Amino acid sequence: MSSALAVYTYANCDTCRRAVKWLRAEGIAFVEKPIRETPPSSAELRAMLAHLGGADALRKLFNTSGRDYRELKLGEKLPAMTEAQALALLAANGNLVKRPFAIGQGVGRVGFDEKVWAAALH
Repeated sequence: MSSALAVYTYANCDTCRRAVKWLRAEGIAFVEKPIRETPPSSAELRAMLAHLGGADALRKLFNTSGRDYRELKLGEKLPAMTEAQALALLAANGNLVKRPFAIGQGVGRVGFDEKVWAAALH
C-alpha cells in the first residue's frame, strides 16, 4: 500500500467528481484510480476498516445502493459473511465498494463529506 493518498472514483459518480474537485481546489496531492477497473486491494480495505472502526464498519465499505449489491442480495448475506469473505468480494468487484474511497497518509474515508474530509486532510 502506497503512502500517497489514493482516491478511488467512478467517472459517472457526482459525489466522486465533487470530491476530486474539492481535493484539487484545496491543493491536496492525490492519485485518482478508477474503482471499477482497479478496486482497492485487500490491504487497503483492511486499513479502511481500521479507520472506520465500530460494529458496522464492514457494511460501511459497501455501496449498498448499487445494482451489484442488490443483485447479489448482500443485504441478506453480509451478516453471515466472515470479514475475509467480505473483503475478498470487495477487492474483486469495485462496483461493490462505497465511493469515493480515499486511503493513505494516515487517512481513510468512504463517501464524501467536505467537513469530514477537511478535518482529516488539513
